[in-house]
Amino acid sequence: KKFNYSVLLNFKSQMTEGYASPENKTVISDLMSPAYLLGSVGIDYKPMDGISLFIGPLSGKATFVNHPDLVALGSFGLAPGEKVRMELGAYIRAQHTGEIMKNLSLQNKLDLFSNYLNQPQYVDVNWEILLLFKFNNFLTASINTQLIYDHDIVIGKDTSGDGVADDFGPRVQFKEILGLGLTFSF
Repeated sequence: KKFNYSVLLNFKSQMTEGYASPENKTVISDLMSPAYLLGSVGIDYKPMDGISLFIGPLSGKATFVNHPDLVALGSFGLAPGEKVRMELGAYIRAQHTGEIMKNLSLQNKLDLFSNYLNQPQYVDVNWEILLLFKFNNFLTASINTQLIYDHDIVIGKDTSGDGVADDFGPRVQFKEILGLGLTFSF
């Protein structure tokens, strides 16, 4: 009852253009640039409510880039001119959802992918944590953090302070979102 054979299919992209900074309108991402498609066959272990561990030893990951400027640059781990990158590897997803105390809940999800064919020691990491607080029937607050690391993605860094990236390499990406929600029922 705790083990299930499973097939997982996951697609991620974004809806609008992303820019280097508010001042620098250089496009660094767009719809389908990148887009990630992951398919995996494995076992899902659910020892109790709110906890799940999916292990997929046979997994495929495709990275798509369609924006012409980003294709020409070879963004998101693709070679310049490439629009698709395929990887074969292992995938693990660990999830936990639970209530910490009354009106305070936590959702925690960790995705790990290792490419069997190219540098399997560098594991792609996507870790999301969502903390939800319900003040009353109308008002909620949330804190969402996301950590991403993909050794294939080269990110520039300005080490000299002149506003131009001069050090390129894989880096940890981190995102935080603070949200307030107002709920009305009609």
